[in-house]
Amino acid sequence: MSHVGKNIRKIRTVKKLSQAAFAELFGLARPSVGAYEEGRSEPKMETLIQIAQHFGLSVDLLLTKELTVNELYHFDIFRKEGVAPPPPPPTAQADRQPHTTPFVPADRLLEYIVQHHDTGFVDALPPLSFPHQLGPATRAFEIVGAEMQHQQQGLRHQDVVLCCRVDKATATLRPGRIYAFVTQNSLLVRRLAERLPAGLLKLRADNPDYGAQEFALDQALEVWEVKAVFTTHLRPPSRIEDRVTRLERQVEELLARLDG
Repeated sequence: MSHVGKNIRKIRTVKKLSQAAFAELFGLARPSVGAYEEGRSEPKMETLIQIAQHFGLSVDLLLTKELTVNELYHFDIFRKEGVAPPPPPPTAQADRQPHTTPFVPADRLLEYIVQHHDTGFVDALPPLSFPHQLGPATRAFEIVGAEMQHQQQGLRHQDVVLCCRVDKATATLRPGRIYAFVTQNSLLVRRLAERLPAGLLKLRADNPDYGAQEFALDQALEVWEVKAVFTTHLRPPSRIEDRVTRLERQVEELLARLDG
């Protein structure tokens, strides 16, 4: 469950911003802010990034944790007003610290393809902050299309995938896992079905409407393994969960009849 609406309302209250003033900061319509706060809709990923960067927060915190006023003192939200934040907690495990990951939005993909080898360009990409243990070589890509979505499960359009680099020289690719292949003209996100001779890979989409395809590994400029997905969509229950829920309801109804 996303906590972004409650966090936006809390930030507005602390900063003494009206919904209209908050909307103006990020180029939004005032009713959109109200819809976010009431849980009727959620901001797009680019809006979440703008909010997080403006207030010195991380996208992960905005989405996954209902922040308290005391916690907000640890971030930049108060620093512009000269209020000194409390000292950090004495014990903070290094493996729980957020790591900065360059984010490649869909509208900058072609730029990234051309300049992916330029460290200056990569460092200037929008940063996302995620807690993980994947090491420094990570990327976040925005998903375009529904090829990896099936029965409302999987990767949705505009989801963001967190990836770690795969060395093309060793190519330790494992069947069943999802990989993001940066090619000369696109980002190909697919599940590896099997490895074929002569450096070929058989890739498939989770959506059965899209057929399997063969892909030559040497066509990839970069290879990234998808490790996590961040979405603003609420996940529907799986078919098994839905059946369990219906069964529990039927048992409750049967017990109520017996008691009656």
